[in-house]
Amino acid sequence: MSQPSVVLATASYDHTIKFWEAKSARCYRTIQYPESTANLEMDSSFTFEWHYCVHCVKYLIFLSPSNRDAVHLFKQTILAGKQVNRLEITHDKRFLAAAGNPHIRLFDINSNSPQPLRSFDSHTNNVMAVGFQCDGNWMYSGSEDGTVKIWDLRAPGCQREYESRAAVNTVVLHPNQTELISGDQNGNIRVWDLRANSCSCELVPEVDTAVRSLTIMWDGSLIVAANNRGTCYVWRLLRGTETMTNFEPLHKLQAHDGYILKCLLSPELCEPNRYLATASSDHTVKIWNVDGFTLEKTLIGHERWVWDCVFSVDGAFLITASSDTTARLWSTSTGKDIKVYQGHHKATVCCALHDGPEPSS
Repeated sequence: MSQPSVVLATASYDHTIKFWEAKSARCYRTIQYPESTANLEMDSSFTFEWHYCVHCVKYLIFLSPSNRDAVHLFKQTILAGKQVNRLEITHDKRFLAAAGNPHIRLFDINSNSPQPLRSFDSHTNNVMAVGFQCDGNWMYSGSEDGTVKIWDLRAPGCQREYESRAAVNTVVLHPNQTELISGDQNGNIRVWDLRANSCSCELVPEVDTAVRSLTIMWDGSLIVAANNRGTCYVWRLLRGTETMTNFEPLHKLQAHDGYILKCLLSPELCEPNRYLATASSDHTVKIWNVDGFTLEKTLIGHERWVWDCVFSVDGAFLITASSDTTARLWSTSTGKDIKVYQGHHKATVCCALHDGPEPSS
């Protein structure tokens, strides 16, 4: 199987990972995610509402047939099914990591084999974050078991583990490649210094408000944290006297009335424009100009919660994944959807895109 120039993948609560031709929206490969559990069947006579309990760190669901997104979140956080929570593509486009519960599976992008090349198994709960170091030598992950882990892809097992003391929802790697930054269910943001092998900084933007997503600017100048109240906190990142990262408050943005499920800053090739994308439970994605944090575009088209988004390498396009079972390709300049990727039959909860050049060897 030849290596595609554009790698686009989505994962769904139907327990499949699909690869798509970006321009034609044709699905050319489907992987059945291993060890998927049976779906929860609901009696249509139930009614429900859902509420977040900050004390037990769980979503409490009162059943009804109308709120399918809450059922998905209920399944994701309480039932602990073997769904995929996050996808990440290596910089050389060779491998796809799929973070599930509680495993991470590594698949060969350029193979037709449905079996993973490797499984990373030391987490004990939902893995909510996964990513790769720039050279592809190691991988990091964050889990609802309260830990952040580092995995050397050239060796067996987990090489490092950091205790967050609360369910970890999001982890990003600083462009300096020496610091991981995590956000958890209790509202803590922590910087993990990989050289000192310790936590070098800790802050809480809102007490008892879960940090749902973190994103860092490609040059390490800004970091954004999005929470369950629709708020984005923005900090400048400054290098301290002891070379550790310091946070300087820059802006507080009330981006949505509902939950922000993903926030993402635009990539380097988007310069001189700098954008922030926020995906929400209000069914929309918003594009903000980082210069003043003014609203540029509201992407309207999804019919249910939007769980994930990823920019193209030049920032001209955005891929989104939604509980309405679809993924969409949007123009960031016009705010219009260009393609709809249809094929999953349950909530599409994460997506990954790599349309840039392979790194030179």
